[in-house]
Amino acid sequence: MALIGAVALIVIGPEKLPRVARTVGMLLGKAQRYVADVKQEVNRSMELDEFRKMKESVEGAARDVESSLRTGASDFEKSWAESPATMSSGEQPGFNLFPEYRHPKKKWRLKRGATPQWFKARSGVRTKAQSGAARVARFRPQPSRKA
Repeated sequence: MALIGAVALIVIGPEKLPRVARTVGMLLGKAQRYVADVKQEVNRSMELDEFRKMKESVEGAARDVESSLRTGASDFEKSWAESPATMSSGEQPGFNLFPEYRHPKKKWRLKRGATPQWFKARSGVRTKAQSGAARVARFRPQPSRKA
């Protein structure tokens, strides 16, 4: 390196050497940026190819699922056509298509196994609904007053 610098100093001269060194440095920087851009472009194209392959595999799997659903739907339609609901009025179906209506119990909102309030308080179970803003305000640190 020192030998190259000494030869350049003798051949180019001390007054032109800084300008030539600056020009060579700029050219080397441009070359490095160009090589980095080419590397990035190659990497992008490789990733694009991988994404295309992945897309094709996902589309193939989706087509397979769709075809299996279509065959399953056609089987379901065949079994539905043969179901007791389509039987003539003289025949009795072996099962009920619609469940019998049941009136909800009066206190359906109450929990059946009541837990005592003291246990809820001790274990930290929330017993009251609180909005998000109220919860944030509750746990926000209070500013200390300095006199």
